[in-house]
Amino acid sequence: MCTGKCAKCIGCTLIPLAIICITCNAMLFFPGWSTEPSMEPGTKLTPEVTMYLGIVGGGVMVLLPAIQILVAGGKGCCGNRCGMFLSILGAAAVLCGSLFCLTMSVVGLHRGPVCQYYDRVETNTTGSPLPTTNTSLIWGRPFDNPLIEQNNDNYLFHPEIWDTCVAPPNVVQFNVNLFSVLIGASSIEVILGAVQLLNGLFGLICGTCRNKDDDYEDMMKDEKKEYKCKQHLTSFITKPYKIVCVYPFQPD
Repeated sequence: MCTGKCAKCIGCTLIPLAIICITCNAMLFFPGWSTEPSMEPGTKLTPEVTMYLGIVGGGVMVLLPAIQILVAGGKGCCGNRCGMFLSILGAAAVLCGSLFCLTMSVVGLHRGPVCQYYDRVETNTTGSPLPTTNTSLIWGRPFDNPLIEQNNDNYLFHPEIWDTCVAPPNVVQFNVNLFSVLIGASSIEVILGAVQLLNGLFGLICGTCRNKDDDYEDMMKDEKKEYKCKQHLTSFITKPYKIVCVYPFQPD
């Protein structure tokens, strides 16, 4: 496959992946479809979400270069080497943004969500040799530390304890699903960014593999479109009542 066609394929693939990352990050601002955490993001929202890992990292930093990479696969002077050089810079931006999104997604998935849960506090205010255990609802990350009762395993391997989070409802499943999608999408972005980095380098050296026949075919297509446009315009001016599809009105 020529470097130009490869750049077009990579650009077309990166655009929907960036949109997926933006959508997932936006949804994470409303864990369990609750709006309360977004009102107090500093204490009730997962910190990785407020870093805009999907909106900026896997989203904007991928979407804008993807459009440039898509354009770089087209025709241009000197085999569009200038466009391929810019696509190398775009691929570097894609790698930086997608790696940031991937790293933060893994951290967010590993540490678990911020939620409201019952915290056990041992107090001794009565003078008794045995402390009294009190429970209170607090906001925090109950799965941030290794689970001693589960042989220091991560909470991901024990769905039976996910109901530790009282609010927002089903927040653990919500975060696990969306962070998993972010990990998958950003992983593909990393691979495509690395491929385009090499593809752009080859395109800078060899051009986009477009020959004269390709340029001639594109020129003929443009001329045909221009000719049809002129034909429709002339017909509309001389006989408007016959071009109903172009200007839908009937003469009185």
